[in-house]
Amino acid sequence: MKVIFHEDFYQVYTSDPAAEAGRMEAVVKVIKNRVDFIQAKPASESDLLATHTRSHIESVRNRGLYQIAALAAGGAIQAATIGLTEPCFGLIRPPGHHASSDSCWGFCYFNNMAVALERLKRVKSIENAYVLDIDLHYGDGTVNILGNKDWVTIHNVSSHDRKSYMDEVASEMKRCQADIIGISAGFDNHEEDWGGTLCTEDYREIGLMVREAALRSRGGCFAILEGGYNHQVLGHNVMALIEGLA
Repeated sequence: MKVIFHEDFYQVYTSDPAAEAGRMEAVVKVIKNRVDFIQAKPASESDLLATHTRSHIESVRNRGLYQIAALAAGGAIQAATIGLTEPCFGLIRPPGHHASSDSCWGFCYFNNMAVALERLKRVKSIENAYVLDIDLHYGDGTVNILGNKDWVTIHNVSSHDRKSYMDEVASEMKRCQADIIGISAGFDNHEEDWGGTLCTEDYREIGLMVREAALRSRGGCFAILEGGYNHQVLGHNVMALIEGLA
């Protein structure tokens, strides 16, 4: 399976947990012999302006974070584009689901998912899309940007125990019909991470459910990295999701 990545994502660009040293290395170490890496390319300013205000883009630039954030957004576009024909994973950072059109918080700067889906819609590659956000935290930025658009369905999984969580995902995927399904893949709900809910095998099952829904819809699927902060388990959780999708 193709994985979008760039060595610049090894950078420690801020002091927050998403940018911590060793985080991306922990994932690459687990998956490197089992996937095909494709080098990420930065999003164009026009792609960013389709989702974010110019003032927000300039504020990210003034913080010295434009280059790395644009690279993450571009990697998401690549993952979504490849995802139209085969499953793909975007191993990118900074994450994006807390970034709204004119503001951001929670370790995010540009909304990678929204930038990617807006691009696919703009070039007429899709008519509709579905976002499954499995991060521990509610993806408020994605909802703020895409929630009022009639061509996007967004679901943030809200259950807090393992069985209910998996049942919720299964229920959503059974009725999902979309040209593309994008997973905002946060792994901080793992039993050894902040959320303490899911086991590694559950990410494999989530990937499989998404893949089956995409096949039933005759659509595509992709995932992009959001949260996940325990370096000891993060790589194994990413690999499990990739295996499910593939």
